[in-house]
Amino acid sequence: MPCSNLIINVQSRFILLHKVGILFFLNQIATLEENNQMMTPPENQMATLEDNNHLITTPEYQLATLEENNQLITTPEYQMETFEENNHSMPAPETQPNKRRKRKSMVWEHFTIETVSAESRRAFCKQCKQSFAYSTGSKVAGTSHLKRHIAKGTCLALLRNQGNQQTPGTPGMNGNGSISDPPRRHYRSHSSAYISFDSDRCRPEIARMMIIHDYPLHMVEHSGFVTFLKSLEPRFDMVSFNIVQGDCVSSYLREKQNVMKFIEGLPGRVCLTLDVWTSSQSLGYVFITGHFIDGYWKPQRRILNVVMEPNPNSDAALSHAVATCLSDWSLEGKLFSITFNHPVGEPGLQNLRSLLSVKNPLVINGQLILGNCSARTLSNFAKDVLWAGREIIKKVRYSVKYVKTSEFHEQKFLDLKEQLQVPSEKELSLDNQAQWNTTYQMLVAASELKEVFSCLDTSDPDYKEAPSMEDWKRVDIICTYLKPLFDAANFLASRTNPNQKTFFHEVWKMHELYHSITSHGDPFVISLAEIMQEKIDKYLKECILALAIAVVLDPRFRMKLIEFSFVKFYGKEASTYINIVDDALHELFLEYAALPLPHTPAHAEDGNFENMKTEEISYNELTDFDAYVETTSQNKKSELEQYLEESLLPRFQEMDVLKWWEENKLQYPVLSKMACDILTMQVSTADPDSVFDTEIKELDEYRSSLRPETVEALVCAKDWLQYRSATEVSNALVKVEDLRS
Repeated sequence: MPCSNLIINVQSRFILLHKVGILFFLNQIATLEENNQMMTPPENQMATLEDNNHLITTPEYQLATLEENNQLITTPEYQMETFEENNHSMPAPETQPNKRRKRKSMVWEHFTIETVSAESRRAFCKQCKQSFAYSTGSKVAGTSHLKRHIAKGTCLALLRNQGNQQTPGTPGMNGNGSISDPPRRHYRSHSSAYISFDSDRCRPEIARMMIIHDYPLHMVEHSGFVTFLKSLEPRFDMVSFNIVQGDCVSSYLREKQNVMKFIEGLPGRVCLTLDVWTSSQSLGYVFITGHFIDGYWKPQRRILNVVMEPNPNSDAALSHAVATCLSDWSLEGKLFSITFNHPVGEPGLQNLRSLLSVKNPLVINGQLILGNCSARTLSNFAKDVLWAGREIIKKVRYSVKYVKTSEFHEQKFLDLKEQLQVPSEKELSLDNQAQWNTTYQMLVAASELKEVFSCLDTSDPDYKEAPSMEDWKRVDIICTYLKPLFDAANFLASRTNPNQKTFFHEVWKMHELYHSITSHGDPFVISLAEIMQEKIDKYLKECILALAIAVVLDPRFRMKLIEFSFVKFYGKEASTYINIVDDALHELFLEYAALPLPHTPAHAEDGNFENMKTEEISYNELTDFDAYVETTSQNKKSELEQYLEESLLPRFQEMDVLKWWEENKLQYPVLSKMACDILTMQVSTADPDSVFDTEIKELDEYRSSLRPETVEALVCAKDWLQYRSATEVSNALVKVEDLRS
């Protein structure tokens, strides 16, 4: 080739590379071409790099198409590699055309080159035998179109062989010589490394999606879901119901190990709540939730078990569920209390006591171990009140329905309200009889608008069965009895973990109201008053000790509130009940004082572990001094007595009682440990959104059709994953705040 043509060729190549940002040294522009390519003039260098009309006409267009899917080459070195791979670089003058470098591209594992004529050679796919342009005369096509054939799933034979395993030592090939796994497609971005598709990595994410969002497991077999995933990634191996069920259980077992380690390290005891659900098959499902204080003095809760009981109303149902939980989580010796929402007879309670006395060292003879769900108790109280006034409530419901189901009637009602200038801001609404609070709100709104209803009765002949004035008086009485129940239930619904201490005040208000209402000689009012007084007295008898001890551990009240309120509760017998609480409190303190306390020196809390051994030796050398102090301090008051004699803290603001005990644990080491367990006791098993329910929750048809082990895995894993996600977000926020500070 003439020297002038070589100079022109080098200059053209330099200008091209300069426009795409590549700086080459003129003495290093040399590559080898495959298949004995001869040096071509500059005009042919601008020929097609690929078939299918992929003509590169300008240097700018070359830059945009060097990588698939608009993956720009960010460095000159990488651009150099791409030009070499596609065999588009000019050979150096000293390089002989017939010398070729060994092909290194992955496509040659899947293609062969065959000569079809004197001037033409084509690349044939080893799987589907489809041919593609490779070279025509001196023009050589690139390998990008061959890569797309393999990586984008257009080779049907390749897709059929995806499930085959690879033969060791032969990447991409199985024992029959066919392709078992297509070459992984790599993506390059400015800030991330190579990413390859991995079908196995997707399966845990599908299981997590099913758990978090309560999707039915059969969804993975639905045609729409399958089509959607295939459109995203044809190489994804679809999973069946059995596979995703196994993946969900595996996820549950992994998370369970983390929760188990967490519970093993708890400093205090665990309180359980048993929430019994039913199903259309008359099976019972006992949802067992553990409540405890962690090492940072923060209240925590975890759903521990979902136990299926074939006979939920049997005397052994709850004891069997509790035994399963104690064994499953190794809680023997760590249980403090149980709160349940299912009616249990005396034989059932005896079964629970017998189980716990064997499995668990009971405090103060098990007087605090069992308790009824307060939300369920309040709902039962409300149902009794509503049942007593059911005929009157029926009339009110009809009246509200008459107004709200017709736009004409509602407008007429509003016009009458404006004419009568009724000041009420309440809006009428029909009740949902599955939640008693909606019935109460309907009665309150209707009672405030009773004058409007009375006027509507005289002006609208179609309005019938209107409540009489006597009926409206009884509606007011019903609302009076429902209000303290409504306030107490609202209190439970507004708290994530309502405990005994906080609920004492609500019970006190209910007792005060029900015992202060007089009968006025009305048989309806008399019967209602007797029912409610009897029920609140029975409830107090069952739970007053747990409620009272929790209140004593509030430094704003101590024993003073118990003494004051018991006079209201019990009158002349108040001193007897005050002594019962005081004796139980001292007995409980002595039991905790006999337990070994974890030794936490001040230097350990400060993170200073130097000279720890020296200090421990010095403590051991003072045993004689300890004996002397013991003999000369016989009249020293206990922690409990010191605490009870201290002045009450002010009540003008909300106080975190648990935080106060954390701050004073060095002054009250025994009492703080006791307070940690007592303040964990739960008064309710219900979630905030189900506090007002009048019926036991029922498991849906789909969940009921699953195996009990699968139901437990889905429910528990969802609870644990949600908590972990919340913790990760919280930790991330803390890190951000630390960076800002």
